[in-house]
Amino acid sequence: MKLLAPLLLILALFAAWLLMGRPAERRVVVYCAHDAVFAEPILRAFQAQSGITVDIRYDTEATKSLGLTERLVAEAGAPQCDVFWNNELLGTLDLAAKGLLAEHRGSGWQRIPAAFKDPAGQWTGMGARLRVVLVNRERMAVPEHFPAEPDWSQGAMAKPLFGTTLTHVALLWSAGGYPEWHERVRTAGLRQVDGNGAVKDLVARGDRAWGYTDSDDALGAIAAGAPVTMLPLELGERTVAIPNTIAVLNGAPHAEAARQLADYLLSAATETALAQGDAAQIPLGPVDDAALPERVRTMRPWAARAHDLGGLLPARNAALAWLKAHP
Repeated sequence: MKLLAPLLLILALFAAWLLMGRPAERRVVVYCAHDAVFAEPILRAFQAQSGITVDIRYDTEATKSLGLTERLVAEAGAPQCDVFWNNELLGTLDLAAKGLLAEHRGSGWQRIPAAFKDPAGQWTGMGARLRVVLVNRERMAVPEHFPAEPDWSQGAMAKPLFGTTLTHVALLWSAGGYPEWHERVRTAGLRQVDGNGAVKDLVARGDRAWGYTDSDDALGAIAAGAPVTMLPLELGERTVAIPNTIAVLNGAPHAEAARQLADYLLSAATETALAQGDAAQIPLGPVDDAALPERVRTMRPWAARAHDLGGLLPARNAALAWLKAHP
């Protein structure tokens, strides 16, 4: 027994020496609401280039972005996530208002226009989708500008409790009179369905003459050969461009790696890669236009005249509370 204590001490000192000589783990944890098929190659490219292991946590399709924001709130006392890649803005604004996001104004933040980033650097937008009106050419003539008061009985819209449709509704709320508008268009026959993809399918089949959806869904219908045309949604004289958002978490366990990844995701190379994918997301910062598909070059001027969504959180919260009380 007398020999055991010194032996245990020697073993403990040897283990400590091994740990001191071992480099710290290079790792970053990402919560990602963007579709894995588009996000995974970009995140793995960062891993290969940087040598930092990227641990990705996706969400289910049914709770996309909402489930992850709720998880981040639940983990606020002991953060597990380093970087949040959200596929929209309003949930990110809510996290910033709760004090959960760190300030980071790195090279990625600097290249994005002011309308698509937080002045303090708590979040930065990139790779946007547009809210659009998808029109079936066999059901109606395609106007140059879609009217603010169309035939509601021929239209469709996703339920507005989630995602980009909630952003659409928050803008309507901020303009005033949304509850009356909601009741009026529902009474006039505007059909509500379970998502933007369902809207796209209704219009592509000709079950509805037109529908509010997103540019990635609309482009999918066009690529499939459906007799449809996409027009930008215009509220007033401005469009609705909804960016992905990148944010570093307050208290991120791997803060330096988080900042490196954030700048990588906000780079011209990442925005170009997202533009070249099937989702055809629109770069918000400067990129080489020659590297962009024609369909993305067409949409960039639409995105350039988009509403500034940075102050939309109060309208989002008010609209969401009203919608939950009036299903």
